[in-house]
Amino acid sequence: MLRIETRARARALQLLYSAELQPDVRLGDLAGGLARLTGPEPSVFERAEALAAGVQRDRERLDGVVARAAENWRLERIGVMERNILRLAIHELEDPAVPPRVAIDEAVRLAGWFAGPRAPAFVNGVLDRVARDLGRL
Repeated sequence: MLRIETRARARALQLLYSAELQPDVRLGDLAGGLARLTGPEPSVFERAEALAAGVQRDRERLDGVVARAAENWRLERIGVMERNILRLAIHELEDPAVPPRVAIDEAVRLAGWFAGPRAPAFVNGVLDRVARDLGRL
């Protein structure tokens, strides 16, 4: 059984992906639709929606961090799932309450679940650089 935090991160990623594909739909409506598909887990969805909202609020700035850390990769060349995993993880790396290794490990796990076979290594490399730049590692 996965921890609530892990499930919340996975749901937040799903919400961010949905929001990118359906930019005119409110995050709350997307969360309601996802809850109907996956089953209601109020504590998970509260955390997921809060995480996704934080990422959406700072999306432009987070994209700048990703672009600087992902050498030789233009942001638009990074897959949608990988971009959202990186945004989510950087958002968490900037939160002093989240241990940096947890944020990175969870992002690598999400990349393994939701993105291509080379995504975990890519995500790990970018986040390692971001964490070092932030002084978290």
